[in-house]
Amino acid sequence: MEKLQQAGLFGRELVTLSGSLVNRYNDCLAVLGVTPTALKNISIDAMGWSPEVSDEKKNAYYLNIGDANTNAIIVSPQQENKPVYMPFHSFDKDLMRTVFSAYRKEIHDITKDSAICINFDQHIDTYYQAYDLLGYNDITITFKITNDLDVKQQQQKKLIADFYEENNFIDKDLHKKLLQSAQSYGDLRDRKLELQPIKVPITSFYTKAFGGVFVLKDFIKDIIVFEDKKVFQESIKDTVHDVLIFHKDHDELIDLLNEHIITECKFKKEAKTPRYKRIKNHIFVSYLKEVAHPINEVLSSTFLFKKYLNQLDTKTRKKVMSVELYNQRKIIERDLNPKAEIDKRYYKALQKPHSSLEEEQQELIWKLLTLITPLDPVHVFWYDKELFYEQYKTWREGYQDWVISCILDNNKI
Repeated sequence: MEKLQQAGLFGRELVTLSGSLVNRYNDCLAVLGVTPTALKNISIDAMGWSPEVSDEKKNAYYLNIGDANTNAIIVSPQQENKPVYMPFHSFDKDLMRTVFSAYRKEIHDITKDSAICINFDQHIDTYYQAYDLLGYNDITITFKITNDLDVKQQQQKKLIADFYEENNFIDKDLHKKLLQSAQSYGDLRDRKLELQPIKVPITSFYTKAFGGVFVLKDFIKDIIVFEDKKVFQESIKDTVHDVLIFHKDHDELIDLLNEHIITECKFKKEAKTPRYKRIKNHIFVSYLKEVAHPINEVLSSTFLFKKYLNQLDTKTRKKVMSVELYNQRKIIERDLNPKAEIDKRYYKALQKPHSSLEEEQQELIWKLLTLITPLDPVHVFWYDKELFYEQYKTWREGYQDWVISCILDNNKI
């Protein structure tokens, strides 16, 4: 992981907290019912998630109260536009953008001496079955300011209003209460501390709940795609809900996505893209056993690539080059079936979101396609960092170097 850190691909742009800021962070953890961190220095992302605290608690989603209740913490205005490293839902980053857009001034003011706990309330206290996710129609974002500073502001304003009524200006008890409030909290009258709930509509999305589920509601028919086979097997017993359900590994899923104009693939066109080259290299490397050159040099040199390609047996070479072979034959054999001729991994991995989809929908479908066939390391990094870091640890050093270069060259960190 050290090379990823040096390249700015792990822990990049996190906000560093120490001293009183860590204390405020712990105040928020207390509000969420989470034990405080014993660490003196931590770093956090846009949602307040900390890799150090996650390691300390041995819980990647320690900010959540069950799968149905996700939370965030704002301690500093510097969290705006920072990455979200461990999203529980595909829309978490967009929700944080909404919060900062709506309350930028208030966040600057509140975080001078307090912190903000955020709850993403989908109006479901707990999940009982995966079909409960179909009830996700909107999210209400609610806020809790530590030390109840907003409540203290209203109390202070009430004391001031009382002071100006009739002859209350001579009331010594009222004087004392006003002084105590001012000494404890300062002059709160003109501070921007009011954070009203925000309602955000939700359509299609991905969630880590139930082992990972995609809920696609923007298309011809509702579709649910499961990561976990056990959850899928349990859910398929349901006969009440009118919804199409699949496991991510089902070959029929790609066919349905194409039929519903959710995905598309033109293999001749895709074979000319950098994405195809990355996928081919990933598949190629999986067949290489012992090589006399560093893997990154093999993948960067046309001569070395051909050298080691020709050392593979004929059957394996045909798998690696199956897209090119199909495109060559397609010129003459017009009715050639790509599904029968192209290696299954390529057939799935080269699919892409249909061009008619909106940008937000395309991002979600890219995430789904990346999960189905995580063969493009750049897309895995973009759309599923948790999976990327797991895969990275299993790769040979030269391939790690090559992937890092690819990510930096594509510059969508």
